Amino acid sequence: MRDEPSLNAAWQAPSRLLQAAIPFLFLMLGITYASWGARLPAIRDALSLDPATLGTVLLGGGIGSVCSFPLAAWLVGHLGARHGALASGVALLIMLPVLALLPDWRVLMLGMVAMGLAASCFDVAINALGAEAERDAGRSIMSMLHAWFCVGTFVGALLGSAAAAVSLAPRWHFLLTSIGLALPFLLAYRILPCDRPDPELGRKHFALPHGALVWLGMIALMGAITEGSLSSWIALYLRDHLHASLGLAPLGYAAFAAAMLVARLAGDRLKEIMGARRLVARGSLIGAAGLVLAVLAPNIPIAIIGFAVAGIGVAAVFPCMFSAAGREGAAALAAVATMGYSGGLLGPPVMGYVVHVFSLQAGLLLLCATSIAVAFAAGRARLLD
Repeated sequence: MRDEPSLNAAWQAPSRLLQAAIPFLFLMLGITYASWGARLPAIRDALSLDPATLGTVLLGGGIGSVCSFPLAAWLVGHLGARHGALASGVALLIMLPVLALLPDWRVLMLGMVAMGLAASCFDVAINALGAEAERDAGRSIMSMLHAWFCVGTFVGALLGSAAAAVSLAPRWHFLLTSIGLALPFLLAYRILPCDRPDPELGRKHFALPHGALVWLGMIALMGAITEGSLSSWIALYLRDHLHASLGLAPLGYAAFAAAMLVARLAGDRLKEIMGARRLVARGSLIGAAGLVLAVLAPNIPIAIIGFAVAGIGVAAVFPCMFSAAGREGAAALAAVATMGYSGGLLGPPVMGYVVHVFSLQAGLLLLCATSIAVAFAAGRARLLD
């Protein structure tokens, strides 16, 4: 029986298709995230949701993310990251158009639970593939892979803006997006080499970071609160506070994603020059400054600039965190990711409740505080070195 090709061989192979497979998976995740975030104002208006109810709906996605760890561990542990990415990716593409068909906030919340499960399992699987590719390559590539996620969010936000501008219903927008992604996704799966299951991860049902991993977990928690909340609330902020049109509001998230993309393209080089700890700490402070600018912005262009600065600031957090956790093994990666998903659980609903009781500006100031908390935790996370 011949040996199956390794991920190392695939990453170093000359075939451009082989080397494009993992980046495409990050691209696909970004497009699905941004497609949902870009059309959230339209879905909110169609169901007549107030900020608190919308926050409760978004809580479903966080619940699904946190509860995904046992399933993600089982998929990667028993099937391997490649097959785990296939199963969760198919579920992700199915759930995206389904969300636009749900008739009220209660059913939509349940749909968000399923979406959170699928997205988080897919996230763990593709980051496991990326961490293994980085180890095999012998150089930092995680920031580049996460840059492809930003390409996806940028493209998804622009497509969402265009769909809203021509009054294309979210259900048709999401269906066309899933159909368009399906074929290249299956091609990427076929191109990826077979990997081996991780029995250690497969035996775990739930885990939290411990020891030195705690600081990485705190970075993941606070970073997910910041980035996840912005993905859901930038368009709503521009729409409700600065009265942007449905077609213009998603451009704020597009600017945020584009700035993250530029920063992540330079991230691996900056990490080598500055070190991951300083890069994450300083970047998070820049992100906090961008959010303050958005809060104080008197008009839409200045607010968009503020969100772009915030995108530059938060760009390094997840590539550096996943890279550091991945060096400690798949179980450590999944445990730290669990904290990140907890941040995804807390962020959007807490933001919704703060907006409901106080204001949209107060919600952004909350995210400014979580960015400062990331900078504090990064200064103490020795595993980032």
